[in-house]
Amino acid sequence: MQPSIRTFLTGLLMAGALVTAAGAQRGSNLALMHDEIARRTAVVMPKVVAWRRDIHEHPELSGDEVRTSALVAAHLRTLGMEVTTGVGGHGVVGLLRGGRPGPVVALRADMDALPVEELVDLPFKSKVRATYNGQQVGVMHACGHDNHVAMLMGAAEVLAGMKATLPGTVKFIFQPAEEGAPNGEGGAAPMIRAGVLESPKVDAVFGLHVFPGALGSVGYRVGPLMAASNSFTLTVRGRQTHGAAPWAGVDPIVVGSQIVMGLQTIISRQVDITSVPAIVTVGAINGGIRSNIISDSVVMIGTIRTFDATQRQQIFANMKRTAEQIAFASGATAAFVVDSGYPVTVNDTALTTQMLPTIRWAAGNAGAVVRPLVTGAEDFSYFQEKVPGVFVMLGVTPTGQNPATVAANHSPYFFADEAALPNGVRVMVALAADFLAAGGRNAPAAGTAGR
Repeated sequence: MQPSIRTFLTGLLMAGALVTAAGAQRGSNLALMHDEIARRTAVVMPKVVAWRRDIHEHPELSGDEVRTSALVAAHLRTLGMEVTTGVGGHGVVGLLRGGRPGPVVALRADMDALPVEELVDLPFKSKVRATYNGQQVGVMHACGHDNHVAMLMGAAEVLAGMKATLPGTVKFIFQPAEEGAPNGEGGAAPMIRAGVLESPKVDAVFGLHVFPGALGSVGYRVGPLMAASNSFTLTVRGRQTHGAAPWAGVDPIVVGSQIVMGLQTIISRQVDITSVPAIVTVGAINGGIRSNIISDSVVMIGTIRTFDATQRQQIFANMKRTAEQIAFASGATAAFVVDSGYPVTVNDTALTTQMLPTIRWAAGNAGAVVRPLVTGAEDFSYFQEKVPGVFVMLGVTPTGQNPATVAANHSPYFFADEAALPNGVRVMVALAADFLAAGGRNAPAAGTAGR
């Protein structure tokens, strides 16, 4: 063998050995970091449980998260973070700068509760009442956001304890009004307009939601996960008359009933749902005030859930046509109005693939599972429109109960087993720490994957 060839091959072997050694070292460092995350998570869990119970007992409606945001801000300040309050409403942002330079990663939790009277018998059961849409209502964390806040507060404490070794910066985003503020807009969009993803610019964002599922399991999905959500209003106008002489007017209640039935054919007969599902639901019908008066108008409100932009526009057009033409046939008129809604929650393909080993580690024996499409909606989707993001689901169904039959989110009987919370803290901490340790190098530019 010629000396030059021998030298070349020797160099290749040495380079391969160096790469192998470097890979082994990175694996060893990651294992040590995960051990530290597990240890620090175990230490902070009593606080997480206490925060969760306190927030659960004192829920606040969308746009009213004064007490919760103050609790969060005070905690972040004790950790030595740069804290900004009043971001996009009652939003709170904590900035943790690591001991070494690197990417910027964001972790998000939502803080608001729902106008639901709690029927779960707990020592820390909510007894709060408030005014919603002009009515006195009970207030409950029926969607589980109390768990989200407490877990992210715990994650903040864990990561703050690891600050010196973090190669980058972590932004903790505590968001108000995910369920929609009184003006109809969720809290993510105002926070983005206020610059939450800038100064420093965020490279990736991660979020989590509790959900019926095997206790402690972490659900994920590449690409679309949760549906786009649009609210609609349909106003049917007839002509008021005496209930004993319906021929003297135009009855909008009868016309409205025909429209409701007509809308059901849009999904079942007019839209190709073989690739992704879609839903049209009429949630309320209001019209008339007396038994012997045919009213002048009827107002219907409802929701539309989709996973595809083209399909969504087709449904809008079909709903408008169906309502208008059914009304016209009876001598009435119909006006269809749809809001801008929430976009589809789309997990970035490359980032989800990159972080899958992290998700599996954090889920432990409970397991990382692929979630089916979820027809619920999330305004975390607005963050994902700006930067690569991954949203995961934490199973909180008590052991021995069937996730398919327990009370779901938004029910007055919704219950989250606190035994799942350690996995939630671990996954949020590890997603941030592992992304920073990897230098964020595999994260694509926003909008280039998973769309």
